Parts: sequence; C-alpha cells; structure tokens
Amino acid sequence: MTTITKKPVNPTAHLTPEDIEQLGLELDAIRQDVLDSRGEKDAAYIRNVVTVQRRLELASRAVLLGSALPPLWVLGTVGLSVAKILENMEIGHNVMHGQWDWMRDPKIHSTTWEWDNASTAEGWKHSHNEIHHTYTNIVGKDNDLGYGIMRVDEDQRWHPMYLAQPVWNFINACFFEYGIAAYDLQLGKNLAIPKEKRSETFKANARKTLKKIRKQVTKDYVVNPALAIPFGGFLPTLAANFTANLVRNVWSHSVIMCGHFPEGVETFERKSIPDNETRGEWYLRQMLGSANISGPKAMHLMSGNLSHQIEHHLFPDLPSNRYAEVAPKVQALFEKYDLNYHSAPLPQQVYSAWHKVVRLSLPNGWMATTNVKNLPEQSKLLWAMTTKGPKVRRAAAARLQQQARRMTTAA
Repeated sequence: MTTITKKPVNPTAHLTPEDIEQLGLELDAIRQDVLDSRGEKDAAYIRNVVTVQRRLELASRAVLLGSALPPLWVLGTVGLSVAKILENMEIGHNVMHGQWDWMRDPKIHSTTWEWDNASTAEGWKHSHNEIHHTYTNIVGKDNDLGYGIMRVDEDQRWHPMYLAQPVWNFINACFFEYGIAAYDLQLGKNLAIPKEKRSETFKANARKTLKKIRKQVTKDYVVNPALAIPFGGFLPTLAANFTANLVRNVWSHSVIMCGHFPEGVETFERKSIPDNETRGEWYLRQMLGSANISGPKAMHLMSGNLSHQIEHHLFPDLPSNRYAEVAPKVQALFEKYDLNYHSAPLPQQVYSAWHKVVRLSLPNGWMATTNVKNLPEQSKLLWAMTTKGPKVRRAAAARLQQQARRMTTAA
C-alpha cells in the first residue's frame, strides 16, 4: 500500500494534464446525464426501500416478543439484522449524503434524517462527507484509512504495538458503530488534551453522542426486551438485539473495508496533492483510491450500493440506485485512459483487506521472507524487534527489506 508517489511505476505517469482534465469533463457529463434524468422512478425506489425496511423492523420486533421459542428467535433476529443493515447502508448513508434532497421530501432529507446508529447524523456527515470524501486515501488527512488505530502504509514506521492491529480491527468490526462514533468525535485526540483545555465544540458533540447512544441502548436493550417479559422472552430478545447489532456492525465494517483497503488500491501523500487540485485530479484520485465489489443485485442493495464504491466516490450525491447504470460507462473510461478498475467478489475483497491488515501489522518484508523452513529463525527476529530497542529494530528492518529485495530480484 505504498503511496503512489513512491511506487516503482506510477500508474498515472502516462497521463498528461490535458488527459486528466478531459477525463474530468467526461465524468462530469456522465454525472449530468443522471442529474437531468432523475424523476419519479427514483423517488419511488427510495420510498419503497424505506417502507420495506420499516415494516421489516416492526414485524421482526413483534416476532421477537415470542423469542423464547427458538424458531421465532431465529426469524426475528434475521429480520432485524437485515432491517438494520438496510437502514444504515442503503437508506441512512445515502440519505445523509444528500442523494435524495432533490425530492424536497422533509422525511427523506439529509438535514432531517437521524439513523439507527451510535453516531449522530451531524457528526458523521462532517467526518464522512466533508473529510473522507474530500481527502480520500490521503495518508494523514483521511482517517478512514485505518481509523487512526492501524498502520496503513509501508512508509509508516513499524512499532511493536502494530502487532495487535488485527485484534483491534476485529474488535472494531464487532462494535463498529461505537468505533465510528469515537472516530467522529476524534476521541483519542481530544482525550489526550487536559479536560480544562478541551474545546466547547468537542464537549457539546460528546454530549450529543452520549445522548444518542443512550437512546439506542434504551430501544434495543431495555424497551424491546421489556415488552417480551409477559411472554418469557426478556433475555432471548436482549440477545437477539445484540446479535442483530453485531451482524450489522460486522457487515458494514466488511463492506467499508472493501471500498478502500484491498491490495492494489492507491494511497497518496499529503505533499503530492496540490492546493489547487483540479476537478480532473480529484476525480482521478477517487478512481485509483476506491475498489468495487462484484455480485448480484441483492448484495448491491445490502451494501447500500457501496459495492459500487468507485462510482460512489466519483458521484457521492447521485441516487444510489443509479450506480449500476453508470458503472459500465465509468469502467469504459478506465479502459480508455489505461487505468485499473479494481473490482472483485466480496470474499476476495474481504480477504485482500484483512491480508493487508495482517501484513502491515508486521515489519516490512517479514511476511514476504518467511516460510515454513525459516519460521523459527524469523520468529526470533520478530521477537527481537518487539522486545529490543529502536536500534535493534532499525537493523532488523534493514535486514528484512534487503532479503525481500533479493527475493524480488531473483523472481
């Protein structure tokens, strides 16, 4: 995942400034075609999805009143899991992007929607819409790369604490909504500041987030289970709500990781991005910094159409149901300008993203130079790098990289 400017071959080196601006104009034309053709069919789509999601959630919670019976527990839990995923992915995420604001419907509008999540809509829109989509995959600017808790690039100096990042990532997946809430608040950064010096903005946002979390916890872990008490289903309903939230969190985390973290997706240095980045240059960064998930329509729906992550990052304000329509046109432009359209099935993208998490948790070159025969020796080296001081780490890191280069040259 080395930044694009430090790769042996820059995948954009063949493009002239004129090519990049022409690419931008062609993408603008694709976007405008969709803007000009939005209409009742699109509005009916999102209204139908909202209606189905709400009915599914209500029916699932009703079924869970009888969750003391195992078949009803399974049915209610599956239904509630799907309802939560639909609400977060295809509805909440996209409504808060402003994709449906053109309908002028106050019930489905970015300024009024509050989702079933620990994050407040206000906090999420700032960190996601304003920061992530502006500074996509710029190391040090886009905290969606590793959420501030993981090593995401070979050029980041390795430290023994990164050995635990697969564990942190797994925990983050299980409790993803709370991780995102903490991320929106920049919690680590703000808690490092003495209490008396923390900004009033942070304090106000923290209060709003805690209020939102209390509301979510009360709904899922108090009210719904309490309604099942007359039927002997308090604990089963409590477990069902926890399971549904866990399923939603793991699914959301997996889809989002697949969008920017698989092997082959490009990252960028801050100093490589000009202050006056043009529309074409911004488009190009979104194209190279995103990856798609191929699959059936049901998978696209359940991913909030973030399976079309490339198209979403190019056109974040277009209705999500139109991404499948524009994807072939976007892919044709990738081919025209000799760029890599990164798309693969979900299992392959999830494996690739997790492989990178594990690979970057280790010193550069350790995985590439380790095999069954030399595992004991390599393990001793890793132990020394973990327990000894910086001088030993630097020497061992240089040795590993030298071995990796020799292997690459021999191949």
